[in-house]
Amino acid sequence: MKHFLTAVILICLTGFSFAQNIKNADRDAILKVLEDQRIAWNSGDIEVYMQGYWKSDSLRFVGKNGVRYGWNETLSAYKKGYPTKTEMGNLIFNVISLEPLSETSAFMIGKWSIARAENSVSGHFILIWKKINGKWLITADHSS
Repeated sequence: MKHFLTAVILICLTGFSFAQNIKNADRDAILKVLEDQRIAWNSGDIEVYMQGYWKSDSLRFVGKNGVRYGWNETLSAYKKGYPTKTEMGNLIFNVISLEPLSETSAFMIGKWSIARAENSVSGHFILIWKKINGKWLITADHSS
């Protein structure tokens, strides 16, 4: 019984340790996707920006107008909401936290801001990341 309890405690501690830390390589890969998105946005290239999202009808995006499903729907909404480079402005991300949910999924909270000559806007986001075919992609985005 003593050995069983020791094994249970070790398993719990190992699980707790994983929940607290994301592997450096995975953290770096996720942050690179986010940085690539920022660079693409600031270059006025929404198509390249969208490469950070899962290209699937199951992609979910939650914004002020409700839930949107699918990569194509999300791309269309971005193009409609930001039709010119001037309206896209200069995007900055500030990651507040990045935590693993499993070895192939992660949860991110952050802040976004867009600086424009006429009016700047900002808000917060929650992203669910999944490692799909060896690449980290956003599978769910709630931005407000």
